[in-house]
Amino acid sequence: MLEIFPVYMTSFKQDRLIRVYLPDSYTNENKRFPVLYMHDGRNVFEDDGAIKGLSLGMKDYLDKSGLELIVVAIDLNPEGEERVNEYCPWVNGEVSKQILGYASPSGGRGKEYIDFIVNELKPFIDEKYPTLENHTSMAGISLGGLISTYAACRYPHIFKRIAVLSPAFYRNQEEIERLLKTSDLSEIEKFYMDFGTKEVGTDEEMNHVFLDLTNRVHEILNAKITVLNFQLVEDAEHSYIFFRKRIPTVLSYLFS
Repeated sequence: MLEIFPVYMTSFKQDRLIRVYLPDSYTNENKRFPVLYMHDGRNVFEDDGAIKGLSLGMKDYLDKSGLELIVVAIDLNPEGEERVNEYCPWVNGEVSKQILGYASPSGGRGKEYIDFIVNELKPFIDEKYPTLENHTSMAGISLGGLISTYAACRYPHIFKRIAVLSPAFYRNQEEIERLLKTSDLSEIEKFYMDFGTKEVGTDEEMNHVFLDLTNRVHEILNAKITVLNFQLVEDAEHSYIFFRKRIPTVLSYLFS
C-alpha cells in the first residue's frame, strides 16, 4: 500500500510530497518494521507519474517479494537546479568543472536536506508508523548516491545501512573524499555500491573517468567499512532501465 502526503520543510520553506510504502503485514499491531529512506521519490515505486515514465518499480517488487519493510521516498524539487542544490552538500568543485566544462555554482544545500530528514521527517514517520527506530537505512541513485554517502558520514548512528547505485560523486568529489577520510564509519553495518561499465554509453574515455572517480571513493570506504559490497555491472548504462534490474540485489543485501 502507498500513502502520499506533503510534509513541510522548514529550511526550504515549502511542502514536499512524501511517498510511503507499507507492507501487507502493516496492520498487524504487534509488528514493527525497518525503514528505508530514498530520494527522487517520484521514480521509486510506480511508472505512472515517474519522470520520463520509468521507475524502479519497487511497489510491485515489494508486493510480490513479501519483504517486510517501510520505504519512505522523498520527491525531488523539479525547479531549475534545485535537485543538484539539495543532493550536493557543497557547491560543485574543480572535478565537476573539468567534467562539465564550466564552473557550476550549484550545490550546497545537502546539509539542510539531510537535516530535514533526520530532524523533521524521521520523527514524523516514527510517530505515524510502527517503525524500528534504530533500524534505518538510506539508498539513492546518481546524485542520490552522493547525498546518501554524505548522510552515512554525518549520521552513521542513524543510517546504518546504505546503498548507492551509479553514484555521481564527481559533483563534490574532493569534498566527499575528504569527509569520508575523516569520518568514523564504525557504526555502518552494510554499504552497497555499484557502477555500470557503460554509464555514458559508448564514450569509453568518459566511462573510464567516471569509474576511476567511483573507485577512489570505494577505496576509502573499503578501508573503513567491514561489510562492503561493490558491484561493477557489465554493460549497464545510467538509466532506470538498468537501475530497476538491480533493486532485488540491493534490497536482499541490505535486509537479508
